[in-house]
Amino acid sequence: MKESNQRWCSDGFEFRCDNGEKLRVTFALDCCDREALHWAVTTGGFDSETVQDVMLGAVERRFGSELPGVSSGVADG
Repeated sequence: MKESNQRWCSDGFEFRCDNGEKLRVTFALDCCDREALHWAVTTGGFDSETVQDVMLGAVERRFGSELPGVSSGVADG
């Protein structure tokens, strides 16, 4: 991507802490500048509402009260 705000992605990872507890992170990135726009961390699992909250948080952080242009959707790959 040559310009920011053209494509974003989301992903997640987990790792085990010294006490054996798992820490899970999900995040949204701008594919151009690789800025982490928003994220969530939990010791439990993630549901679709958490991922939606991460993406909405990314939009709010990047655009504030200005709405971006309408996207045709998200394609993986």
